[in-house]
Amino acid sequence: MTHRTHPLLAAALATLALLGTATAALAAETDSAIARGGRLYDKFYGENQAAKPDADHPAYPVKGGKYGKDTSWRCKECHGWDYRGKDGAYAKGGHATGIVGVQGAAGRDPAAIVALLKDSRHGYTDRQLSAKDMNDLALFISKGQIDMTRYVDASNKAKGNAAKGEGYYNTICAGCHGVDGKKVKDGPPLGSVADNGAEMMHKILNGQPGEGMPALRLLDAQIAADIASHMTSLPKQ
Repeated sequence: MTHRTHPLLAAALATLALLGTATAALAAETDSAIARGGRLYDKFYGENQAAKPDADHPAYPVKGGKYGKDTSWRCKECHGWDYRGKDGAYAKGGHATGIVGVQGAAGRDPAAIVALLKDSRHGYTDRQLSAKDMNDLALFISKGQIDMTRYVDASNKAKGNAAKGEGYYNTICAGCHGVDGKKVKDGPPLGSVADNGAEMMHKILNGQPGEGMPALRLLDAQIAADIASHMTSLPKQ
């Protein structure tokens, strides 16, 4: 005896399948927006080609310092590559500002984060960040942060398996960066910057602003840590 699905049930199942496909597509698009937000967090004017700021950010406490002017407008400059601000790697050293991180904003309504980006303290204008830029950056802060303490140790070195990372690096990254990390001529050798584990994690997961570098956000973050660990063995010059 052949079992036949009732036409109404069949139609309902087909609708659910379509909804599932649409939901998956929406999730993927959200992830790409989050990765772009991560690149805006890194250097918004590198990602969206806005004019480079020519004066210190009004909230930047080290006026005229080594990392002032355009750099002071980069979210990472005050809030850190590890998103922990004064409680993380930027608690001391040349980048220390005494400003809190953005971890406390994780999970917040992105619209509320957009409002903060526009307020008098942050002061980002429509010329610097479009509505899409604002939304993508807010999505990253709300939904895209990882707990860097799981993947980076107290000395800011990635906590990964370098042997596994070599395989990942050689098959994913080396095509553009070279096996030795020196193929990109307008950037420093990867080995020379790899000791900043949190920065490497952020860039591996989200990509490089304004470049075609893939964002590995949808892979397990431990893979990014493994790649970052391998990179510390690459030539520094």
